Amino acid sequence: MKRFKKLPVILLMLILLFPFGVSAGQLLIKGQVINDNKGVPFAAVYVAGTGKGVSTDKDGNFNLVAPAAESLRLGVKGLGYKTIYQDFDAEKYGDFIVIEIEQDYLLLDQVLVSGSRIGLLRYLPGSASVIDAAELRTTLPLSGNEVLRNVPGIHVVEEEGAGLRANIGIRGLDPDKSRNVLILEDGIPVALAPYGEPEMYFTPSIDRMSGVEILKGNGTILFGPQTIGGVINFLTTDPPKQGEGRMDIRAGDKGFFNTQFSYGNTIENFGFTVDFQRKQAENFGPTAFRFHDFNTKLQSRLSPVSIVSFKVGIYDESSNSTYVGLTQPMFSSGEMDDLRIAPDDDLHIRRYAASAIHKYNPVDRLQLNTTVFAYSTVRNWNRQDFTYNANASNITGDPLGFEGERDGAIYLRNSTGQRNRQFEVFGAEPRMSVHYDIGNLTMKTDAGVRYLYEKAFEQRVVGTSVAYQSGNLREDEVRTGHAVSAFVQNNLLVNEKLSFTAGLRNENLWYGREIMRLNYTDTLIHANSEVYALIPGAGVNYNFTNNLGLFAGIHRGFAPPRTKDAISNDGADLQLDAEKSWNTEIGARLNFGKMEWEYALFMMNFSNQVIPVSESSGGMGTGYVNGGETLHRGMELSMLLPFDEYLPQNWGAQVSFAGTWVNSVFSSDRYVLSKVAQQEGLDNVYVNVNGNHTPYAPELTMAAAFILENAAGWGVRLSANYTGSQYTDALNTNDVYQWIQINQADNSYNYVQATANGRIGKLDPYMIANLSAWYKHSGTGLGFNVSVKNLLNERYIVTRRPQGIRVGMPRFVSAGVSYGF
Repeated sequence: MKRFKKLPVILLMLILLFPFGVSAGQLLIKGQVINDNKGVPFAAVYVAGTGKGVSTDKDGNFNLVAPAAESLRLGVKGLGYKTIYQDFDAEKYGDFIVIEIEQDYLLLDQVLVSGSRIGLLRYLPGSASVIDAAELRTTLPLSGNEVLRNVPGIHVVEEEGAGLRANIGIRGLDPDKSRNVLILEDGIPVALAPYGEPEMYFTPSIDRMSGVEILKGNGTILFGPQTIGGVINFLTTDPPKQGEGRMDIRAGDKGFFNTQFSYGNTIENFGFTVDFQRKQAENFGPTAFRFHDFNTKLQSRLSPVSIVSFKVGIYDESSNSTYVGLTQPMFSSGEMDDLRIAPDDDLHIRRYAASAIHKYNPVDRLQLNTTVFAYSTVRNWNRQDFTYNANASNITGDPLGFEGERDGAIYLRNSTGQRNRQFEVFGAEPRMSVHYDIGNLTMKTDAGVRYLYEKAFEQRVVGTSVAYQSGNLREDEVRTGHAVSAFVQNNLLVNEKLSFTAGLRNENLWYGREIMRLNYTDTLIHANSEVYALIPGAGVNYNFTNNLGLFAGIHRGFAPPRTKDAISNDGADLQLDAEKSWNTEIGARLNFGKMEWEYALFMMNFSNQVIPVSESSGGMGTGYVNGGETLHRGMELSMLLPFDEYLPQNWGAQVSFAGTWVNSVFSSDRYVLSKVAQQEGLDNVYVNVNGNHTPYAPELTMAAAFILENAAGWGVRLSANYTGSQYTDALNTNDVYQWIQINQADNSYNYVQATANGRIGKLDPYMIANLSAWYKHSGTGLGFNVSVKNLLNERYIVTRRPQGIRVGMPRFVSAGVSYGF
């Protein structure tokens, strides 16, 4: 891994060596973007499929330098407006084009396209990003994980290579099942239970998305309940203005096959979209999976100021996902990366979701949105029991691994644990956004209230044989939660340079746990508790010019404890504190020639971070505990540089870079078990981990990409993602074999770190390169693409969770054909 040490410097040098400037052979397009006969300021106007774009001035005017071509397609995006595309013909429009756009309100108050970031983000007091449709098209991602890795501040941990269960950490937070990140689809939560169990066992398919919004700064107080790491919002496609459809077929090695069909149309005031996808693979490492995903969206304009939309989704998945992974000697052998250790493990997920959104614009500058949603998720998981102890009872089959090393072999047992859960969620949220003037000051106020109800049914069934799907009911419980939250945020625009933002969110949660069966015995234990929190936030933006702006913000991070962890099995309130932090950041956005930059310095200071010890995080399945104070400090950098001026006519190219450095440590005294006494008269030994790195928080992550496209439809994208070394436990264990030797020389204690079961040990850095190429024939709508993931076939450990080593996916090749009509 020594070859990676100079990688950060090399990447930065390569990026900074790219030229920038302007050359001849261009077309100057002048025009104005309007709405209701008024100019729209700071909207982005760009040439679709290229890196060419500008922002409109305060009157909505723009001058766009575009590649000289017979016809061009212009895209326009702006804060609070719908994205539109318009074909441009110089002979038709002459020297000046007027583009009219419709009013709308996005979830996040920003859009990132190939225009001026200063114009688009000038009122946002925090760092944010948007992955648009063009980036999704050129990346050809296998899952949303692949595109999220390109966002500064985000660390993604793969679980099975297909992104079925997202593990996302932001700015050094633990990525386990994305529990510290609020993940939404069209503004609606998608976690199993947003308050009681926020884990991401279901992740929206990136293939049906038109974009992804990511907000990490002060603006997160508009959303909840998780306001610590940030908000990720998946955006689905709205009904098109006229009939259009698409068929995609993609196949690859490892038994991979993906088909998707979508169609939409608008007839007078009624529009709809229908999307169906089937994706499967037989050998994604040790994982085989298959899922079907059906979604439809209906939209009706009731009047010129009123729109209502309905969305329905059905998702069904089955896979052989498992918790158990390789031991350290199994990985070191290099021969067991794809071994299916527990081939009878079986996970089924089925999700039904429905939502309705009403947007009402009764008067100018006032928007009223009402959202009602409900969804149900079934997560049934049958997993075979196992042990590392050769002398354990009920062992079946041959041992897997190496019996000569401490915990180096896995012994399967002839019994199973069926963890069956069902979640029901209902929510309603009216939201208001209003613009108004007080004297010479312009104000924008967002306010809303949300009610959310959630209910979880959980059973633990113990199977007496792997051959049987039934067993004995060991645990049975129901958990309920009622939450009411309210928020208000005000944006004060002093002038075109200076704006202030301040807001407050209130969270109220009442939850209960009812246990009907525990340890094979019928019982009736019922307990209730509640959580209350005020979450403030404030920020400022100052734009020196249209090409240089500064922002700063501070807000309170909040995440409630899981219901099953806050109330014990005997009904006691464990007083498990909510996670709370103060999150601050300061940064700059600037344009330097054609180059666009964003810098951000950040700090998250936790008064209490809840530490996972659940099975999914590699623990013993006992939930979470108060972990005390942690401190996360770091820097983010993103850059975008188009340089098609140096290429032949009708060619476009750009290079992008995103990097994050973060130092995440335990910042107060916390004692962790290190040695277990083996003799009478001796006590167990605990070690103070104050100053140690928090688990799964690499100090350095980077992403770089180069895109080259031709107006004839050809394109290629080469990218690389670097992930630095990381510890996997609070003790910051480096080499477990050193501890095994120490343990062998000391009969007085059993050292916790002396194990080769693969669950602890430092992860080495790794770099993954990806290559994609495509061609689209504009006349027929046919398109072809090919993609190579892990181009250099890097072998690396991606995680040691939940219960052993997961090897990163080796080189993967796929090819596809698409037809648009």
